[in-house]
Formats: sequence, structure tokens, C-alpha cells
Amino acid sequence: MKSWYLKITLFVSCLMLVGCNQVLNTNETEDQIKVGVLLADDGLGDHSFNDTAFLGLMKARDELGIMFDYRDLSISTSFKDGLLELIEGQYDLIIGLGYTMKDDFEAIALEFPEQVFLYIDETVDLPNVTSITFNEYEGSYLVGIIAGMKTETDSIGFLGGMDAPVINRFKEGFISGVTAVNANARINAEYAGSFGDPEIGRQMVSTMVDEMNVDVVFPAAGYTGLGALEEAVAKGIFAIGVDTDQYYLAEKAVITSMLKNVDVAIYTVIKELVETGGIAKKHIQLGIVENGVGLSQIRLISLSEQEQKQLDILTGQLIHSTGTLFRIEE
Repeated sequence: MKSWYLKITLFVSCLMLVGCNQVLNTNETEDQIKVGVLLADDGLGDHSFNDTAFLGLMKARDELGIMFDYRDLSISTSFKDGLLELIEGQYDLIIGLGYTMKDDFEAIALEFPEQVFLYIDETVDLPNVTSITFNEYEGSYLVGIIAGMKTETDSIGFLGGMDAPVINRFKEGFISGVTAVNANARINAEYAGSFGDPEIGRQMVSTMVDEMNVDVVFPAAGYTGLGALEEAVAKGIFAIGVDTDQYYLAEKAVITSMLKNVDVAIYTVIKELVETGGIAKKHIQLGIVENGVGLSQIRLISLSEQEQKQLDILTGQLIHSTGTLFRIEE
């Protein structure tokens, strides 16, 4: 797993050195599938949502022979401009990452009805757009179970980047997991108002520990969450990673991570496009059964035999619940 982070870190560093926005394949052929990607707010290097998506793109490049290029807000002045730049590049598929660009994405998709689009994290109901959403609450439920079992103060923190439906799916699933195993636990849920400010993440965790006696924190906040993980180490508390296995970002704090397999989703859709020339479904929803979300390796702590049994039972109930275990308000 450590090689995963070395690979993406070296790759991101290389992109920054060469100017970032060149096509990432040097052996172009006329029939080669070209994919353009507009990254979420804070671009590469978040060790989370964007970087996970890039892993899927790199796998598609290496295994399926595609080409891909990308834009983000460090290259383009706005989401709309970034999408228009990708339109000009005449890509077979244009991918948008993250809910914050939805209005611009829908407008551009309407303006260019012949272009094939993929949108990740929200549903876009247009004939030329395939949407992928995730059951974040399922993966968050599992890490909530771990947090509820292992807190010693019965005070647990959740740090969301923004008060938005996708982040609330993380929050509500996490709360459900905690309370499923620990009726005494108090969940302190707060929003940073930003996905891009590690200092805010550090400050919020510091306050949670000093004023609320929090001893486990779950940040779902992009770059802001990286600051939260760092502060968890400084404060000597446990933390839970998000989107990818973030243990190697804070080895003294991260006991597990909620996996959101954006890389698997992107690779799967591109593979279908390469093999069939199209994308059959207009909306794809991925949960624990579809390998869309899950739980990473548990580290730093040990589950007792009884705790492991309880986790297995609750996981089984989640798998067989067919979506009825949660009622998440959008």
C-alpha cells in the first residue's frame, strides 16, 4: 500500500514539473480513446478524491491504452472555462469530479449534446451524461462502528468540508455506525466551510480535543482533512481516513479509512467505452456490494473476538439490507 502513495506522489510531482496540462500518453493513434477530466476544487495532491480518480485514469492508460488530459482550477479560471477547454480538445469522454461544478457541468452538457460526459458524485439527468454516485453512508457506517468501539471518552468528532448532501452522507452513516455499538457516545459534527485549508482542519481538531474531549476524529474534507489528520497525531488521538487508505499520511493516528473507490468506478466506465464504444447506463450507484465503498485495513488497534464478531454481523446486515438500513436526507 505504501507504493500506492509513492506512485501517486511521484506522478503528481512530475506533472507539476512539466507544466501539468499536456496529454498523458506519447503514442497517440487515430482510434485511441481520449479522455478529458476536470478535477474537483483543490486538484491533485489531496491524497483523497482527486488522487484516487487519477489512479483509475492511470490504470486505464496503462491497461487499456487510452490517452487522458486534465484541467483544474490552477490551470483554468473557472469550472466552466475548464470544461470548454476540454470540449475544444475533442475528447471521446469528458469527466467531471465533485458536486461543486454541477451547475456549470449541466450547462455545458446541454450546450454540447453530442459530447459524451461522465459526472461523479451527483446525478445529472441528461441524455449525454452518465452519473456515478456512491453510498458513502455504507462505508462511513463501518468506520463509525470502529470509532464507537474504540473511543475511551465517548466523545467522537466528525469534520466535514462543506454542509452538502454528499458530505452529509458521510456524516449520517458515521453517526449510525457509532450509535449501533455505543449508545453513550456523543458525536461532535462540524463543517470547515472549505476543502482546501489544512490549517482550519488543524484548528478544528485541536478545539475538539481541548474542549470536547474527542479521542477519535473522522474528517471528510479533502486538503482540510489532511490538516485534521496531522493534528490528530499532534494531540495523540485516533483518526479515520477517507476515500483512500490514508494510514501513511498519519501513521500514529489513522486506525482505518473509509474507502470510496472512485478509481474502480472510472476504470470500469472507461473499459466499457473502450470495449463497446459506449456507456450503457445513465446512472450508476455504487455501494459496499459493488465494491464502491468499504473499509481499509485496521491498524494501531486490535478488535477483541467479541468486537470482531459484532463488526461481522453488522457488516452482513448492511450487505443484505438492500438500502433499507439508512434514511439519508438529500
